[in-house]
Amino acid sequence: MKPTHPVLDVLLNRKSVRAYEGEISQEVKDAIIAATLRAPTAGNMMLYSVIEIADQSVKERLVETCDNQPFIAKAPWVLLFLADYQRWYDYFITAGVEALCEERGAPMRTPQEGDLFLACCDALIAAQTAVIAAESLGVGSCYIGDIMENYEVHREMFRLPRYVFPIAMVCFGHPTEQQRAREMTTRFDRKFIVFEGQYRHLHAEEFEEMYREQQERLFEGREALKGARNVGQFMYLRKFGADFTLEMTRSVRAILKAWVTG
Repeated sequence: MKPTHPVLDVLLNRKSVRAYEGEISQEVKDAIIAATLRAPTAGNMMLYSVIEIADQSVKERLVETCDNQPFIAKAPWVLLFLADYQRWYDYFITAGVEALCEERGAPMRTPQEGDLFLACCDALIAAQTAVIAAESLGVGSCYIGDIMENYEVHREMFRLPRYVFPIAMVCFGHPTEQQRAREMTTRFDRKFIVFEGQYRHLHAEEFEEMYREQQERLFEGREALKGARNVGQFMYLRKFGADFTLEMTRSVRAILKAWVTG
């Protein structure tokens, strides 16, 4: 018998929401934050911070800096999730770790690449916990990965110190009727995603099967779409090779350089 549970229903039926109606009550916001703060975290260190973005002018600016997505400005509630090692590093200084390291004859280390990745994991787990908590309360959401772009602008907007990385932003709001009725996007079959024991490269025939539905939907009645002849070419031009992706790469490289070398 297939397992059933209200939590599974929330997970299996969740979809991104980009149009909202009404406001979110403070009680619901508090419940979502409470759930967020119970998210799994490395060593119980909670290597993340969350900024609530309420200023309308800031949200409108984010529309521009996050790849021109107008719905950001219309979202009733926007949370910015930060990978944050600055708080612990500040505490290490306050706690006298520098003197301790001198006593032990070892230099005090600063946060490095591994610490950044660990903090990113913490922040993303917290973000997804918030998303699922919101969904369970009838509040839709949409991730904005483009917050990783334009690092210098976002650093100034939110006064981000050296060891803080804006890894994800999430827009929240009660979905409109149209959004509630909208069909969910499909996901790839598990056989293409879940492997046993070790990684496995997919073969050409498997890619053809994997993307058949998208191929038929996108290219129905035509040989090419915006210069592309198949889903792989289309996604390369639209996403992987697009200007916003190149900016994200540049921005993340700048963030990493600042994190490691100052």
